Amino acid sequence: MYAYIKGRIDSRGKDYIVIEAGGIGYKVFAPLSTLEAAVQNQDFKVYTYLNVREDAMTLFGFATKEELAMFELLLTVSGIGPKAALAILSAVSPSQFGLAVITEDVKTLTGAQGIGPKLAKRVILELKDKISKEQLDMASGALGDKSIVPKEGSRLSEAISALVVLGYSPMEASKAVASVYSDELDLETIIKNSLKGLSL
Repeated sequence: MYAYIKGRIDSRGKDYIVIEAGGIGYKVFAPLSTLEAAVQNQDFKVYTYLNVREDAMTLFGFATKEELAMFELLLTVSGIGPKAALAILSAVSPSQFGLAVITEDVKTLTGAQGIGPKLAKRVILELKDKISKEQLDMASGALGDKSIVPKEGSRLSEAISALVVLGYSPMEASKAVASVYSDELDLETIIKNSLKGLSL
């Protein structure tokens, strides 16, 4: 219904902002990163997700498209509702999340409030299934640059896998990673830089 809302920050709560746009104040629940970026009385843009239940309609907002994509992705995991998805987003950035899933880092995900080891393992298991080795092989082969063809288990293939986990196609992920890849960069920085390129 709403792709984004752009307006003035009227007030902030513990887990929400009120953004005024066109004379209407929208109460938007948001992760910590978005709450920190929203400054009272200043213009702000939030990418939104409208959650509709029988008894309520709730708006969720995010400062970046990557955070919105990660939120929507988390909602596809059985047992994860909007509240749990927000908790994970408040504790983990999209680049850290992609990395945690592909490296099966349960500890990073359990750093989120209300996320226990069992639920963290389910998130990893369900989202890792999105990565098809055949798809990654096809995408990397299509790059044409033999010097950057990822070997299984390499930082390059792990960075591509992390972006696929976050909802990008293997082709998009491969191109984004190839454009920023450097042997000097650590895996999280490669993922972060790739996400920046994809959001331009």
